[in-house]
Amino acid sequence: MAVTAYDPTSRLLLTPEDPDAVLRAQRLDELGLGAEPAPHLDEAAHQLAGVAQTPYAMVTLVDGAGQYFAGLHDGLGVYHARTMPRAHGFCPHVVVRRRALVLDDVRDYPRFAANPVVDEYGIRSYLGAPLMHPSGIALGTICAMDRVPRPWGRSGLDTVKAAAARLTLRILAADAPATRRRRGGDPI
Repeated sequence: MAVTAYDPTSRLLLTPEDPDAVLRAQRLDELGLGAEPAPHLDEAAHQLAGVAQTPYAMVTLVDGAGQYFAGLHDGLGVYHARTMPRAHGFCPHVVVRRRALVLDDVRDYPRFAANPVVDEYGIRSYLGAPLMHPSGIALGTICAMDRVPRPWGRSGLDTVKAAAARLTLRILAADAPATRRRRGGDPI
């Protein structure tokens, strides 16, 4: 069971501890992800924002200290940086849980209602799914967010899970030639 950080002023359990942070960082480094924005990840975020009809969508990579938006669609121009502390937002929860997270109205969930993105960015709804590496580690997430409550329903969940599966395959396919080179060539 994962240990979680505790904020005695809120009496709520906050961002879960991430036992896979070191392994995730190694995988992301091997895949060449996380150092700078990636156009194909920006495109994936843009596509999800279009399908989900949201002002924000992101491909978020999470490490032990923070989050990096390797792919970003910011339809309202409020995200002035591509980084955010781990304690802000909902993607670290998805990464640790290794499961999709659907929040129709974040204020309905005490664990998430006091999250800084609710007040700082006006986020009211969230839909995110993990990018699962074959090793079982969640590399990050793809998510959509809105400033109004959204009844995402089963179709929203299916949409974000399909987007995560497609993006994970694309990431792994792009890495396949590099992996073969690192291992000394193509197998016969």
